[in-house]
Amino acid sequence: MLPQRLKKAITDNPKKLANLIDLVNLPSTVREFVGQSQISRLGCFLRVWSYIKQNNLQDPNNKNIVNCDEKLRSILLGKPRVELAELPSLIKLHFPKEPK
Repeated sequence: MLPQRLKKAITDNPKKLANLIDLVNLPSTVREFVGQSQISRLGCFLRVWSYIKQNNLQDPNNKNIVNCDEKLRSILLGKPRVELAELPSLIKLHFPKEPK
């Protein structure tokens, strides 16, 4: 069951949802991290999030900060610390916009 706000967003702009769930050929750095040659942007974000949780990379004092290890740093532009709010935009950089 989808929240009402999400339902409205999907019906108002279905192309936005397609951008999240379309499979994309990944660059080599992300391909090594994810372990697949194709994945959606949403799928990639979920893989990164589960990696962060499994490896306890959230700052214990501030859960909005992620302390990146070497593997995560390779796909997040080499940043040693990232705010959770930055995460989607950093992942989005690996998914080029398709020409109209």
